[in-house]
Amino acid sequence: MFSKGQIIFGVLFFVIFAIVIAMTYKKDLKLHRMFYAGSIWILIAFIAFILFIVAIKFLFKV
Repeated sequence: MFSKGQIIFGVLFFVIFAIVIAMTYKKDLKLHRMFYAGSIWILIAFIAFILFIVAIKFLFKV
């Protein structure tokens, strides 16, 4: 299992990492809105494609 020190390190690492990621995202938010404005449609198309593949698998069982 994990020692007490490893658990403390893991928790601290996760918390600090999440804070740094949030600060970086907040700093770059203006650029994200400018360069990735229509990217939600790519995500929707990707999810629809995966659902289409799953539907084909269940409809045409061999």
